[in-house]
Amino acid sequence: MSTPTPAATVTGLSVSLGDTPLLADATLTLTPGRVQAITGPSGAGKTTLLSALVGALPPGAHVASGTVTVLGQDVLALAPEQLRRLRRHHLAFVGQDPGSGLNPRMRAGRIITETADRTTRVGIPELLRLVRLPADQHIERRRTTGLSGGQQRRVALARALARRPDILLLDEPTAGLDPALRDEIADLLRDLAARENIAIVLTSHDPDFVARCADDTLALAPAAVPPSPVAARPTVEATAHPVGETAPALTVRGLTAHHGRGSVRRTVLADIDLDLHPGTLTAIVGPSGCGKTTLVRALAGLHPPAHGTITLTGAPLAGHHRRRSHDQRRRIQLVPQNPLGALNPAHTIGATLARPLTLHFRLPGDRRESRVAELLTAVGLPADFAHRLPHELSGGQRQRVSIARALAAEPDVLLCDEVTSALDAPTAAGIMALLAALRAERGLAVVLVTHDRKLISGRTHGILDLGLGLGTNRVTGLRAEATAV
Repeated sequence: MSTPTPAATVTGLSVSLGDTPLLADATLTLTPGRVQAITGPSGAGKTTLLSALVGALPPGAHVASGTVTVLGQDVLALAPEQLRRLRRHHLAFVGQDPGSGLNPRMRAGRIITETADRTTRVGIPELLRLVRLPADQHIERRRTTGLSGGQQRRVALARALARRPDILLLDEPTAGLDPALRDEIADLLRDLAARENIAIVLTSHDPDFVARCADDTLALAPAAVPPSPVAARPTVEATAHPVGETAPALTVRGLTAHHGRGSVRRTVLADIDLDLHPGTLTAIVGPSGCGKTTLVRALAGLHPPAHGTITLTGAPLAGHHRRRSHDQRRRIQLVPQNPLGALNPAHTIGATLARPLTLHFRLPGDRRESRVAELLTAVGLPADFAHRLPHELSGGQRQRVSIARALAAEPDVLLCDEVTSALDAPTAAGIMALLAALRAERGLAVVLVTHDRKLISGRTHGILDLGLGLGTNRVTGLRAEATAV
């Protein structure tokens, strides 16, 4: 049996951004019909390697050494028009934040088939079934703003598959997905590679997912020089008053929320009761699409509920954030799932952190600068990161910046939506330790949306499981599962 011709080869590739190495001496081969996984800690260059395979290095980055050949062509030396043709007809890339690349004004069905080759177009129902999206929820008629993060991720995957690519590149394809769906996606990718003879390459921090779907694995070592040391944060005992001994910072009663209108309207949350106490961590769990993100967006005033009440330290909150007072908006802050999509790529980290300081406190320039340094130190980053741009940071570092931006408003309630989903285990544990210290130091009521039950084990004061079904008294579990951290 003859050896198949490689779809792509990378040999000794090293990429740097100025004096900072992003990727060191990477070598791999992509073969039709096989799944290649790329693993390694945050900052090892996994996303940089995928970007190199499509001829799109990060802004300002350069190849220090090595070669990249895709379908017989040197992608780093192709003329712009040749590179566009290669990408359009032979490559499909689904990034770590696929939702930010989906047009919010278009319906999912049109998005999926927008770039498909009309001579090989696959029907939308077949594509939706292929990526395990339910046929009875009218996904193709909904806009992406009405989809969960996991559903957006699968719509983006369906869009990529509609083009019938030779090479499919996926950056953290299971971030934000529950374990059952993760296993389904793993089986789907193995089946696609074999049945369609596609070369699939993906990055992942999830060893169970990699073991289930990958034929070959490349483990990258950290390429970046460790950042200049920061002063160690004092060790703080992450304790809080037992639930019930302090008045709730935020109270929710009978909250019900819908997605869509008319014939496609769907209830995603029904009759939710919730008490968030200062200094506590409440985890929200459940399968993709059950309403976890909808709930935290409703608390932040970004998804007005259909019914129910929300009160902040006893004062009623309007459903829409624009009808809340300036101080009420300041006191509830949301940290989104995908920080790269939420951070302005043209603004330095310092400018990003200075904006809420100006908006909420009108600090003068010299005080803003020192406060930015304090915020970076508070989340375990060097003060000189203020001069960097988002793309110059690793995923874990961007997540810490996103938390620092929320802390700049000095909130009472911090809503964290899957902030550890795309991070390796040590980095995720570091984020959890950071949240514990912030709760203890600042008395924050923290809500954490997550699929990782192992990560929250022993760290929560309450768990709200939205996977129990609409109409279930889920708040009983929350009050009963108060656990010392």
